[in-house]
This record gives sequence, C-alpha cells and structure tokens, in this order.
Amino acid sequence: MVESIVGVLLAGGLARRFGGGDKCLIELAGRPLLDHVIARAGPQVDRLLLNANGAPDRFQDYGLDVVADVVEGYAGPLAGVLTALEWARDNMPGAVWVVSFPTDAPLLPTDLVARMVAAVKEQGADMACASSNGRSHPVFGLWPVTLAEDLRHALVDEDIRKIDRFTARYKIVQVDFPVAPFDPFLNINAPDDLVRAAKLMGA
Repeated sequence: MVESIVGVLLAGGLARRFGGGDKCLIELAGRPLLDHVIARAGPQVDRLLLNANGAPDRFQDYGLDVVADVVEGYAGPLAGVLTALEWARDNMPGAVWVVSFPTDAPLLPTDLVARMVAAVKEQGADMACASSNGRSHPVFGLWPVTLAEDLRHALVDEDIRKIDRFTARYKIVQVDFPVAPFDPFLNINAPDDLVRAAKLMGA
C-alpha cells in the first residue's frame, strides 16, 4: 500500500441484547466473532486497533493495540472512530486513512477497503461508507485522519452521536456491495443471527 491505512475494530458497545459483556467474544462456529472479523479485516490494512472499553487484558491473546474511547459516556461508534483517528495521527505519521469495522459483522467483504479507497479517489469524495440492498452501513467507513479535530468538536462540543449527522457535512460516497449469495453486512444483534450466520458460513 502506498498510503498507510489503520483499521479500527469497534467493540466499545454494551451488547444489551446479549445481556451485556463483550459481544465480540461470543462464539460463532467455534470461534469468537472477533476472530472472524480480524481474519477478514486484518489483511486489508497496515495496522489494526481494537477499540474497547474496560480492562484491556481480556484481549491480550490477540496481540493488538487496545484503545479505549477518548471521550466518556459510551458515545457510540463515532467515539471509536475519533479514538482511532487521534491514535493514527499521534502514532503513525504516515497514516492517511482509518477504516472502521464493527466487530459483530463476521462476513464483511474482503475487498471493502480497496473498493472504498478507489471510490473516494474516483469521485473526489472526502470519505466513504458501505451499502448493500438499498441500505447504507455508515459504521463501515473510510475516514481521513485529518478529520480528527473536526470530529472531536462535533462529539464534545455539539454532542453529535449519529454518524449520518456528522458525515452529512462532507462529500461521502456510498460503495455498494452485492447481496448474493448473502449480504456481507449481516450483523449479529440477537442469538438468532448467530444461527443464520453459521448456516451461511457452512454454505
């Protein structure tokens, strides 16, 4: 890669529908969700971070930098994105982009990053997000590292929490992905989703 890209695995949520705890450590096909996501996301970036709050040692076996939200109050995915942008700015001077990956989407596309970077350049956009089947998936985003200061202002001073509210200020390109043979953005929100994902992986 010519431009350094940092990936951030967003695992800072509270997983209320699973009774709390770390949703990314719930097992799917005998392995934690996080394992599946790392296997697909890791090869697409130069450095992979894990955004998770609480004691970082529960993830020590993964050998990743574990970074907690830089703003308090479980402010949602944007807090994880800001955390990664500021980390990249301060620790990887050559980093141009941060790509955000939710850790509850074990079937994510293996060409996600390449397609988003290409789309941004082709269309002269500021950033990109994924879409499929007529729906946007803003948590799968390509973010310029230079956006860190603007995002901090939006989160801290304007109390913006929804990704769409923030990205509406910029030129964003939606990169559409096919849903055959399955929608790669299936996310695990409830136990039934684990069953569905396991069947798709088996197929």
